[in-house]
Amino acid sequence: MLHIILYAIVPIFVVMALGYFSGKAGAFSGDNARTLNKVVLNYALPAALFISIIKANRQMLAVDVKLTIVSFVVLIACFFLVYFVFRMYKSNTKADAAVSALISGSPTIGFLGFAVLQPIFGTSAAVGLVIAIVAIEVNAIGIPIGLSLLNAGNAEAAAAQNGGKKPNPWVPVINALKQPVAWAPILAVILVLCGLKWPSYLDPSFTLISGANASIACFAAGITLSSVKVTFNGQVFMGTFLKLVIMPLAVLVVALLVHMQPENIKMLVVASALPPAFSGVIIASRYNTYVATGTSSLAVSTLIFMAACPFWIWLTDWAIKTFA
Repeated sequence: MLHIILYAIVPIFVVMALGYFSGKAGAFSGDNARTLNKVVLNYALPAALFISIIKANRQMLAVDVKLTIVSFVVLIACFFLVYFVFRMYKSNTKADAAVSALISGSPTIGFLGFAVLQPIFGTSAAVGLVIAIVAIEVNAIGIPIGLSLLNAGNAEAAAAQNGGKKPNPWVPVINALKQPVAWAPILAVILVLCGLKWPSYLDPSFTLISGANASIACFAAGITLSSVKVTFNGQVFMGTFLKLVIMPLAVLVVALLVHMQPENIKMLVVASALPPAFSGVIIASRYNTYVATGTSSLAVSTLIFMAACPFWIWLTDWAIKTFA
């Protein structure tokens, strides 16, 4: 656990702190953060998602059908749970709720998946399988859905403000699928299902830009924190509770009910307990929606994850011995 904290969690706060103090010193502004996030959202993150998914294969997805189905059903259900819970807050728009779902309704599997799971469970193919399946569901399904809800909310708000007609419900979906962060992982999934074998010599062309993904995102999040009023309200802690408690608990209960393999249960629970998705904060900043609360929720959840991770490992071991 100390290795995870030092090598996976602490660097996030160090880079965010650099961005924060750079913003406070006047070296960067909120506009600079949005520009950096545009680079991440349109180039670095799509490349990272594409290259992480394209290395999977059809056999990997079919090895454990229970793992694929449970992770898909529970993670998508939790995504919509977060959306509807935050939709109940009167101060939130549909766009705010969509960003909340993108942040607190998805684990940051692309940023911390390997960094957290490999030190705990090793470097076996099973670890890569869990990360690949969760990454496909979060990035190829969750992000397009979230962007569609976000665009739909913004379109409805604009129509209501201008007294126009209610927008076509398919327009936000089409607009979402035009974004590289949405179509890149979907394209990767299609290529995997078609049986394409990805040549290794193409990796460097993608990994060079994708390597800037996490560092720029963390730095930009720090700048954003320096340019907005940090919020510690009920919504921040509700998002943290839904992400770090409800999501892994739901995964654990369902996995036990369908009698998944014990090792897969533990890996999937830890994967679902990861901090909120960085991609949600990037999208929030890019669209200037729910930025302060969303970024604050990310910071609080990442800090609490230091204690939540060993707790879920212990609880999962106990539950498997007791009920499996």
